[in-house]
Amino acid sequence: MRIGWIGLGKMGAPMAARLLAAGHAMTVWNRSPAPAAALAARGATVAATPAGAAAGAEALFLMLADDAALAAVGLGPGGAVQALAPGALVVEMSTVSPEVSARLAEAAAAAGADLLRAPVSGSVALATAGTLTVLASGPRRAFDRAGPLLAALSARQFYLGEGEEARVVKLAINLMIGTTMAMLAESLALAAGHGIPRGVMLDAVMGSAVASPFLGYKEAALRAADYRPAFETRQMAKDFDLALAAARDAGVPLPLAERVREAFAVLIGRGEGAQDFSRLVELASGPAGPGRDRPA
Repeated sequence: MRIGWIGLGKMGAPMAARLLAAGHAMTVWNRSPAPAAALAARGATVAATPAGAAAGAEALFLMLADDAALAAVGLGPGGAVQALAPGALVVEMSTVSPEVSARLAEAAAAAGADLLRAPVSGSVALATAGTLTVLASGPRRAFDRAGPLLAALSARQFYLGEGEEARVVKLAINLMIGTTMAMLAESLALAAGHGIPRGVMLDAVMGSAVASPFLGYKEAALRAADYRPAFETRQMAKDFDLALAAARDAGVPLPLAERVREAFAVLIGRGEGAQDFSRLVELASGPAGPGRDRPA
């Protein structure tokens, strides 16, 4: 297929590379030029504008940072959606609000295109391996049409409904991820306060009923107190904001999520917003923090 791809960040670049390697013709656009140049070296065409990436595309993929980026790139005069040919498919894979997603769906429909909401769950390593999980909603025909492309990017694809269901499920999952880290942070702090080294506590956690794939993925970095960003604190805070807004719209109280969001705000206020959100374990430790840790 002729594919347009907009957004080549930590996740977008390896995902686009997989479709390019699968033999699809691809035109890319990215705000910073280096990731686009890397794909150009592998055969992609680099567009000068978002609309240039969309023009002539049978399927346009969007993988952007937030609502503002999606609105700027996809909507309005000169936006990518307006440049689509009738019958095109839009596959929007960012973590954004249901509200901006609905606006994009309206714009796509006006251009004669279908929007598939397809946010993903997984890490950069899973994006590189093509083993992400796709949470999809929108017209069933769009999901069916996108199937072979999604299969190149993911190990599992869940079709959740005709509307914004995928956005809500993605935000709900990220709430669980962020809250799980907050629970682990307090557990490590409690152990450290009683002289139990972090490594010993992690051994116990990973051998218990609360062990999970997510904790397994984070385990090595937590043992090494390595907070290089796989998912930045400020990104997680953004997702919590979106989830809390969606909860208010539905009249659903989320008191635990509100408290965890406050903790992320403290990290951002300390200038640590660009570090991985697992930095939360140091905030929770306080006086019982890293200085109390001893090698296991």
